[in-house]
Amino acid sequence: MVKQKSPRNKTISLSSKEISDYSKRLIKLNDKTSLTEIINKTINQSLFDVLDLLPKKFVDLIIIDPPYNLTKTFNKTSFKEKSIHEYAEWIESFVSKLKRILKPNASIYFCGDWHTSISIPLILEKYFIVRNRITWEREKGRGAQKNWKNNSEDIWFCTNSNKYTFNADTVKLNRRVLAPYRDANGKPKDWSSIKNGDYRLTFPSNIWNDISVPFWSMSENTPHPTQKPEKLIAKLILAGSDKGDLVFDPFLGSGTSSVVAKKLDRKYVGIELDRFYACIAEKRLEEAEKNKSIQGYEFGAFWERNTAPISIKTQRKKH
Repeated sequence: MVKQKSPRNKTISLSSKEISDYSKRLIKLNDKTSLTEIINKTINQSLFDVLDLLPKKFVDLIIIDPPYNLTKTFNKTSFKEKSIHEYAEWIESFVSKLKRILKPNASIYFCGDWHTSISIPLILEKYFIVRNRITWEREKGRGAQKNWKNNSEDIWFCTNSNKYTFNADTVKLNRRVLAPYRDANGKPKDWSSIKNGDYRLTFPSNIWNDISVPFWSMSENTPHPTQKPEKLIAKLILAGSDKGDLVFDPFLGSGTSSVVAKKLDRKYVGIELDRFYACIAEKRLEEAEKNKSIQGYEFGAFWERNTAPISIKTQRKKH
């Protein structure tokens, strides 16, 4: 039976029947599986069991969000903390094989926290061109009495070659203006005034403080303990791919990468070992057919946390 939730709790849940129904949509690979059979599918197997079964050079963008180097339980599976060197070896065991599935102009985004970031770039630079490190504010979590609160995570941006996709105009942030300068004629200088305040459309930086971690009153929230926000993944997909490109996530979890790819008109393939989370992903993919909205992304731009979006076109008409 599904546990009763408060009316405001929008966390996605599954009944036994839903698990049975969504399980039928999951696929398993063998040595005869073709590319057409895996596009827009969730593969319910261990990445390490299917690494050699995946097609060559079919991925335009890969988003890698593996277990961080912490002892943590994910439903029925667990990950145990390793030494820094052991964790680096574990990363290399799959990164070295993922390279062959990438197109020459593919981009790679690899997620980690402060501790795993000690290992990540040392391995990535062996196989890819490391171009930047994005740090985003993860405002959720309790404080610490004997250390600084861990309030950020990293995303390492790499490319497979010097030819790659980066759509800067698609990931601009509508940022509140603190000093609204005007030109000699009194007109706003590179900003717009709307009823919610003064805003400037700015180019993206590698520091993101506009992300809200999913919580129980958000419709994208799931029971997964390390779920990434749709808004965060949307930035990676919009910047690193074009419509029709294929987005691949080898540690899919509750499905955010596939869901956002679908909402943004990309193809997707995800691998998730845990059947329950894979079914959660399928439910979210089904709901994405009816609702393509992404919280914090409206009218072709991203908005700062806790601001109410208004059409940028409407702003420009006013000035």
